[in-house]
Amino acid sequence: MGNLWETFFHWESMRAALPDLFLVGLPNTLLLSIVSAMAGTVLGMLLAVAGISRHAWLRVPARVYTDVFRGLPAVVTILLIGVGLAPLGMRLWGPNPYPLGILALSLIAAAYIGEIFRSGIQSVEDGQLEASRALGFRYGAAMRLVVIPQGVRRVLPALVNQFIALIKESSLVYFLGLLASQRDLFRIGQDAAANTGNESALVLAGVFYLALTVPLTHLVNYIDRKAAGR
Repeated sequence: MGNLWETFFHWESMRAALPDLFLVGLPNTLLLSIVSAMAGTVLGMLLAVAGISRHAWLRVPARVYTDVFRGLPAVVTILLIGVGLAPLGMRLWGPNPYPLGILALSLIAAAYIGEIFRSGIQSVEDGQLEASRALGFRYGAAMRLVVIPQGVRRVLPALVNQFIALIKESSLVYFLGLLASQRDLFRIGQDAAANTGNESALVLAGVFYLALTVPLTHLVNYIDRKAAGR
């Protein structure tokens, strides 16, 4: 039991890794997650609107995009974009894998967020749109001002869950190769574990992830209770 404790909860190993985890890993993880979430939300809304369009030239590409990026493992998408577009990235911004990593994460998130938004929009009763049209709203204005806001409110818990998944998937960017200053929480914990032969730093990295995701999980539960009127 003592050896098990030393392997996973060695205080000295945790203390040695803590500064890098807090000052380097946490900001980088937040950067990857927040920027990808914002870009994925915008693109996801466009996909949702295209997916419910009456025009096949919008609806079919949106469906194909969603099927492809939901069907591929996240690590495959990250490697395809991060490695395949690396020469272009080198010319544009140098040896920083973050822009391509953020692009890959955003494209993945958009596919899931688009489906979340689409299901929420389609769950709004047809009478809402018909009533808006009867009041003189054009179709686009009725969707933008009446239907879509109601649909988004209905799927907020699923949307927050997707943001939680995105925080965890951000750790996969390490496959693209990171400089010391670019490492995220996972990479710093992994490096420390490899250098010391002790897993305590990786456990501490997990604690940082929990500090980010557990509050969001409780936020989902709070939104669910508010929606149910409890």
